[in-house]
Amino acid sequence: MQATAGASAHTGAMRVGEAAKDADFTAYLEARRASLMRTAYLLTGDHHTAEDVLQASLAKLYLSWDKVRDRGSVDGYLRRIMVNENNSLWRRGWKRREHAADIVPEPPPVLDSYDDGLSRAVWELVQSLPRKARAVVVLRYYEQLTEAEVADTLGISVGTVKSQCHRALAALRDRTPDHLHPRHGEEQR
Repeated sequence: MQATAGASAHTGAMRVGEAAKDADFTAYLEARRASLMRTAYLLTGDHHTAEDVLQASLAKLYLSWDKVRDRGSVDGYLRRIMVNENNSLWRRGWKRREHAADIVPEPPPVLDSYDDGLSRAVWELVQSLPRKARAVVVLRYYEQLTEAEVADTLGISVGTVKSQCHRALAALRDRTPDHLHPRHGEEQR
């Protein structure tokens, strides 16, 4: 009888710990969901793939939630998982052979102000960059991480971040059509 009572108390303590873990993880997810989804989309360039990458990344984060001691570093840890998940997708052979037959309509983006479609056009240019360069640009300029934080997230040196940023920005400058150039309206005045 005493062994049963001890096992029951142990099981109850485990449930309380799991409930606290679930509540903590859910609170984090609710606070960061929109930002995480945007980052996943910017890394992948596709809403459906972004959802897959984010879901797989969150599952991995949940499994190691107890191991993350510094809650301030959760975002960096999750971004690293997301970048790795995105890279893993393109290493799989089936992904290279997959071709969609039907076009799924996407809901129109919600914009705070009217911008003549410039934001979409700019992000289409960013999507044309190679995977690694796109990851550096997204983390550096969209997520506004420092070069050191980007280097830590991607597991590369700060010098590599600087050189990839420099090359990516040069490529974007070369690819940018005249009507997207910031000084385009000033020439007509």
